[in-house]
Order: sequence, then C-alpha cells, then structure tokens
Amino acid sequence: MTTVENVAHPHVIVLFGATGDLARRKLLPGLLRLTESDLLNDARIVGTSLEDLTPEQFDKLARDACEEFGKGEISDERWAPFSALLDYVPQSGGGEAVLAAVQKAEAALGGEDIRRLHYLSVPPKAALDVVHQLDEIGLVERSRIIMEKPFGTDLESAVELNAELHEVFDEDQIFRIDHFLGKEAAQNILAFRFANGLFEPIWNRNFIDHVQIDVPEMLGLEGRTRFYESTGAYRDMVVTHLMQVLAFMAMEPPTTLEPGPISDEKLKVFRSMRPLEPHNVVRGQYTGYRGKEEVSDYSDTETFIALKVEVDNWRWAGVPFFLRTGKKLAEGARIISIAFKEPPLAMFPAGSNAGTQGPDHLTFDLADQSKMSLSFYGKRPGPGMTLEKLSMQFATHDTQSSGAVLEAYERLILDAMKGDHTLFTTAAGIETLWDKSAPLLANPPPVRAYAPGSWGPNAIHQLVAPHAWRLPFERSWRAPNPQAQ
Repeated sequence: MTTVENVAHPHVIVLFGATGDLARRKLLPGLLRLTESDLLNDARIVGTSLEDLTPEQFDKLARDACEEFGKGEISDERWAPFSALLDYVPQSGGGEAVLAAVQKAEAALGGEDIRRLHYLSVPPKAALDVVHQLDEIGLVERSRIIMEKPFGTDLESAVELNAELHEVFDEDQIFRIDHFLGKEAAQNILAFRFANGLFEPIWNRNFIDHVQIDVPEMLGLEGRTRFYESTGAYRDMVVTHLMQVLAFMAMEPPTTLEPGPISDEKLKVFRSMRPLEPHNVVRGQYTGYRGKEEVSDYSDTETFIALKVEVDNWRWAGVPFFLRTGKKLAEGARIISIAFKEPPLAMFPAGSNAGTQGPDHLTFDLADQSKMSLSFYGKRPGPGMTLEKLSMQFATHDTQSSGAVLEAYERLILDAMKGDHTLFTTAAGIETLWDKSAPLLANPPPVRAYAPGSWGPNAIHQLVAPHAWRLPFERSWRAPNPQAQ
C-alpha cells in the first residue's frame, strides 16, 4: 500500500482559489514536493482566484507559502524549477483568460494526451459556478476535478448537487476529497486487516467489543464562525471524515485493492448502518462561542458531537462504534481504538489486577507518521501472579522508509491525477450517509455547554457506558528511535 508510482500523463493543474488558506498551507507546498520527488512526469500549474495578481506576484505568494508551510529551506536554486511551472490569471479576466492560460501551458508541455486536473479550493457555494465556467470554456474534456467538502448539507441538497455536477462531469471524473483517508495510517488499516492472518479472523462481533473513532481538536473557531453556523460539527467532520474512516474499519474484504471494489464495500457499510437516532447523539457547544463574530446569543450550532453508530450486518451486529469530535477540547488527536472482548478471568486470584485496566486494545494513530499500539495483560516480574498492562508499538518514523511518507493532500492529488478513486468519496456513498442522518437532522438533541479545554459535555460518559472513552490515554506513545532516522 505504500508504493507510490509517478503520473504517466502530462498534466495541467488548474488551481481555483490559488491564493486561499488551503492552497498556501497544503496545495502549493504539496505540489512542490511532488515535483521534486519526480512523481509528476510533466506538469504546469495555473493558479486563479479573485485577487488581481500578476504571475510574478503569485510566484512570490507561492514561494512564501512553501517557505512557511513546506519542508526545508527554499533557495533561489531550489525554487527556480518549480517557479518555471507556475502561471496565474485573475478571475476578473473571465473564463477566456483561464482557457488561454491552460492552452499556453499545454503548448509548453507539447506532446499528446495531456490531462487536466481542476482543483476547486473554493467555498461550497462557488464550486458549481466554477464547474459551469469550465463547461462554458470547453475545459471538461480530458479533465478531472477535485472538490472540497461539504458535499451537501442533507439528502436533498446532496442529490441536487450531484445531479448538477453530473450534467457537466461524469462520476469517474469527480474526486470528492477527504484528507483523513489520504493519510498513511488510514491505508495501513487495509494492509493490517487483510494482509495478516493473525487479525482478519478476529475482525468481527465474536472478538471485538466496541470501536472508538476519536478526533478531538484544540483549535476554536476564530474567524470561521460564519461558516460553522451553516454546518456544525456533524456536517463538517462526521459525514465527510469520521464515517469514511469507519467504512475502512468495517468493510468486508474487497475482491481486489482496486477503486471499484473498495468503493462497493464502503457503500455496503453505509447501507448497513442503522438510521442515526437523536438519543444516540450528544451535541455540545463550548462556552464563549455564542455572541461573537456573527453568532447569535441563542445559537444552536454544535461545536462538538459524539454519537453511537450501529452497523447492522453479519460481521458487526451488536458492536457499537463510538465517534467523537469537537473544537477547543483538551488535546488534539486522531485515533481509532478497537476494544477486544475480555476472556473469563475467574482463574486469576484476587488482587492479580486481571481486567482492572480495561480490555485489550488495538489503536491506530492517524497522524502523518502513523503509529499502532496493541495493549495486553502480562505478568509483572516477581513472586505471585500480578498482572500489568503492557503494549507493543509500531511507528512509521522507526522504519527505514519513513522519509517516503506523503502528506495526505500530496497523495490525494497524485491519486486524482492517476484516476484512482480508492481514497475518495462517491456520490452514492454521500447520499446514503445523508439518508441515514435524516432522523438526527430532523430532530437534533439540544446542545450542551462544555468548558474549553475539557473533553466535552458530561453526557458523553452516559453515551459510551458501560465502556469508557479511550482518550485521554493513560500511557503515552513511546518516543521515536533516533537510530531509525
């Protein structure tokens, strides 16, 4: 799963919203790294946005972005090859200016079978305008588009959005991006599950007690409250991120590790989910969110959500999946934690500590440098039968190939250029999730206040009972091995 091939065809990458925050933080530094890693054979990059910049001014913006958010120092010598690939046209020039810039880039590439990748790093309301502009100027043929979330706000809006997209682009040309699935750790779930005879036989309701997918964030919503008022934590994070990770966790083995079979199995998971009932959901809002930056004193928007998801199929019947995410929480983390069922412990004497520190856990950390941990009970050295919790840990940064890890956006851009949908969301998948969300959206439970720096409203403990939340960890990850660097 870690082998990454370069792109076979020359590409013109049109970056809509090229001066925005996402482009500066992720896309431009990512394209620089892909270019320097020889993963793009031939490419030209055309930036466009509402800002009235010259190509020289955009070049400076791109270099500043790569210096601030990329890796390593940007010398003139290092920058020159990438700079030669860049061009920019403001949207004030209209679609014809974009077309002329693309034609100029294609002429520079020469050859035949040049592909186009349009990255729509724009607000959701502007995405369809870009799609129609591409249609009007004739840049749909030989093209693929990458779209950012949200993909609708409910079933009706998702169906309308997909229908309008399909008037211009075929489904196989559309790449709905989820940067969570672009992480090395998310793909490692597939390798871990399906390549190991030790774990695949126990990946079911007979051996697994419950699963947690936990993505707390420490950041608040300063400057983003207007956007959040129209979305909230459920629409922003759960449908587009956490549910997609759940599908990787829960899906049946695909016939092959190809985009079509994997998408089919993910869709089966979504279809097997029970509708999300309000009594299985806790919504929260951090103290201080209301009354600031266009937020009403009576805002009912959740900045936190925790929910129980039930996948009602043969493999997972009776195994709850607990999802949690929110802003201004105690820590920032991205973990999947699988709790195994406990064996009978009657044979162990009183005072042995058997079972006192919870069940055995398999934990995936979805950081860019992925980590895994398997916790278990072992005998404490010395006289008597006293048990203690131990763990075996693996981290990508301990391996020889840690330097080859691509960041999420780098991998996903590369996959879109190759036409690989494995890590992207389909129209059918999104619409099914919105359909399962209907009871929750129609009758959401009230938001409960929680203090910034906490783990959310107290009601989360009743939601997960008789289990306990895995975060915060009682034990920390081991430090990297300096000899492996």
